Amino acid sequence: MNTTVLTTATYNFSAYMIYLPIVIALTVFVSQFLFKNSKTFMIDIFHQKEDIAMATNSLFKIGFYLLNIGFALCIIEFFQIESVERLVVALSRKIGGFSIYLGIMMLLNLLLFLKGRKHAMNKEKLIENEDTDI
Repeated sequence: MNTTVLTTATYNFSAYMIYLPIVIALTVFVSQFLFKNSKTFMIDIFHQKEDIAMATNSLFKIGFYLLNIGFALCIIEFFQIESVERLVVALSRKIGGFSIYLGIMMLLNLLLFLKGRKHAMNKEKLIENEDTDI
């Protein structure tokens, strides 16, 4: 009994090999940019205690990497890409969707930093008011 297995060449492996470096590079770029510029917020939040601010910033950065690269890996599945045209379309959808998600995550982190800074400033004003009342 001789059975012939008919296989069709797909571009799925190519899709994975293109997708992974792009989403990892995007995540690293956004993370570096966000957390380099968030140092000022962290120092304000922790009342000029730079060691605690930088340690917390590093923890946020690791969490950002884990969350975003983990999500990128969860959505990696491609289905039967049989032409270069479909490869481009599939990659555009996946990378575009991931970019939108990454932008939302960046904005949420920025909102957290702004909220933390506002809270720290309000706490500082309360302490100053208590000192002047005495």
